[in-house]
Amino acid sequence: MMALFVQLLKLISVLVGAIILGNWFLAELRRARLKKLPWYTPYLSPPGLLILAACILPIIYWLATR
Repeated sequence: MMALFVQLLKLISVLVGAIILGNWFLAELRRARLKKLPWYTPYLSPPGLLILAACILPIIYWLATR
């Protein structure tokens, strides 16, 4: 029973982190659109770089272990 609770707690914490990061990125996206900045500007902000790193790290790991 305790193991299930720990697994649920881990799942919830990852989901909350993803929600926070997503909202932060969307705020950066809205800010860039209001200022009429280039389309890539939100991706160069801290949340954008974190999202890009999260997408690229599995690929780098896969290439490193081949």
